[in-house]
Parts: sequence; C-alpha cells; structure tokens
Amino acid sequence: MALARRRPRQDPAFYWPGFVDAMATLLLVIIFLLSIFMLAQFMLAREITGQGSALNRLKSQISELTELLALEKTSGANSESALLSLTDKLNVTRSDNVRLLALLEEESKKSKSANEATAALKTTVNSEKKLSGQALARVELLNQQIAALRRQMATLNAALGAAEQRDAEAKTRIVDLGRRLNAALAQRVKELARYRSEFFGRLRAILSQRADIRVVGDRFVFQSEVLFPQGSANINVQGSTELEKLALALLEVGSQIPTDINWVLRVDGHTDIDPITNPTAQFQSNWELSSARAIAVVKRLIERGVPPQKLVAAGFGEFQPIDPETTPEAKAKNRRIELKLTER
Repeated sequence: MALARRRPRQDPAFYWPGFVDAMATLLLVIIFLLSIFMLAQFMLAREITGQGSALNRLKSQISELTELLALEKTSGANSESALLSLTDKLNVTRSDNVRLLALLEEESKKSKSANEATAALKTTVNSEKKLSGQALARVELLNQQIAALRRQMATLNAALGAAEQRDAEAKTRIVDLGRRLNAALAQRVKELARYRSEFFGRLRAILSQRADIRVVGDRFVFQSEVLFPQGSANINVQGSTELEKLALALLEVGSQIPTDINWVLRVDGHTDIDPITNPTAQFQSNWELSSARAIAVVKRLIERGVPPQKLVAAGFGEFQPIDPETTPEAKAKNRRIELKLTER
C-alpha cells in the first residue's frame, strides 16, 4: 500500500504526441485512398469515353458500307436491265433471220430474177449474223460484270455482318460496365446508410434528454437557441457542450467507416421569416446569419478534432422552413441547425 501511494502520477500530456502522430497517419492514409479512388474513377470514365468514340466510328463505317451496298445494287439492276434489252434484240434478230430465209427459199422457186434478191438477202443475213455475234459478246461481258458485282455484294454483306456483330459486342460491354458501376454505387450507398444509422443512434443516446434536439427525416436538428444567442453567430456555453458530444460521436463513427466511402457531415443553417431590420446589425440578411451560424458550428467541430475535409457548411436563410406557419412556435421550429451524414 505504501508503494502504491508513492507511485508518481503520469502526466496526461505524455500521451498527446502519440495521439497527434496517430491522427496525422490516419489523415495521410485517408488522402492516399481518396487519390486512388479518384484515379480509378478517371480511368473508368476514360474507358467509357473511348468505347463511345469507337462505337461512333463503327456506326459511321456501317453507314458508309450500307450506302456502297445500295449503289452496287443499283448498278447491278441497271446491268440486268441492259442484258434483258440485248436479249430481246437478239430474239428479234433471230426471228428476222428465220423470216428472211423463208422468203429466200420461196423467191428462188418463183423466178431466176430472184437471184439478185437472194444475194441481197444473203448480205443482209450476214450483216444480221455479225450483229448477233456482237450482241452475244456484249451479253457475255454483261454476265461477267454481273458476276463480279455479286461477288462484291457478298463481300460487303460479310463486312456488314462483322460490323454489326462488333457493334452488338460493344453495346453488351457498355451495358455490363454500367450494371457493375450501379451495383458498386448501390453498395456504397447502403454502407453509408448503415453508418449514418449508427451515427444517429449514438447521437440519440447522447442527446436523448433534450426536447429541443430532435430527428427530422435523415437529419439531426438543433434549435438555434440551444447553440446561439438571439441574432448572434457566437456559440454559447451550452452549445459548446453539445457540440463537444457531437464531435466525440462523429470521431467514433468516422473511424469505423471504410476509407473508400467519401463521407461528409453537412451543417445547414436556417432562420425564421423575420427580416433583420436593424441597419447597424452584424448581419444584413438572414442569408448571412444562417451561413455564419453553420460556419461557426463547423469551426467548433474542427477545434474538437473533426477533419475539416469531412465538414460542409451551408446557409439557407428563411427559405427552407419545417413549419410554414407564422406563429411564434413555428418560427422557433424554423430557427435551427441541421446535421446530415452523407456522401460527397
């Protein structure tokens, strides 16, 4: 017992340097992980943009191939039409030949004078045969051209099919990438909701004895009178005590949130509808008063150890009331500071 009484008491300041080093290390780790996450988001957005550009180029090539195919089809149709026309002429020529030969035989029986006519007819027949040979040559050439056009059309159809398949594969990849991204975002929102619920639970347990601090939806609401004197943005003694509790709860829950969740605590300042009429007042409008109060809360939380990059201050003036009535009770409800744990 005597030894226990003589043991020197350790100074609490002895632990302070280690605590500061631990907090600095934690802050560096958080910043490093945030940088990795932002780089991953940038690379993902770059990949999606590159796939969109490739898809646009692919669509442009498909359009050009479609126009070329239509042109080739038109040329093939014109060639087939010319072939039909030449075939008709050939048939007519053959019919004329048959008719002329019949006339020649008939005339040779009637008179010797028909010899001259026969010679003329033979000359005509020879000319017609020559024309028939030329027509047959043109028909053969057209057949070759049509065969070449059909081969080109087959090649274009194959290219078009391959392009459509690549287009379908690219669309499938984009849909799958979007599905995975949405699933990841939904998981992060779900995790943040769990920690938000835990944060609100801690605050309820700490502040459950106060009737002027309540939960409205997904926000914790402090009535302005708890933290500030009327028309002022200077935190009073009572408000400083409540913000001390808030900072402890936020630090405890924040240390458990994974570093890949970029969360912030948003501090919103609100006033009632009564305007500031004193021309010598510190604040010229309710906008300025609500903003100054939100900033004062953020500064006090930073003083209590909350990282500044995890805090956001916003002023809404009188334009976001909880109670739209103009009674003194409604005005008291609307003069408030709201806290919301959310993702940036």
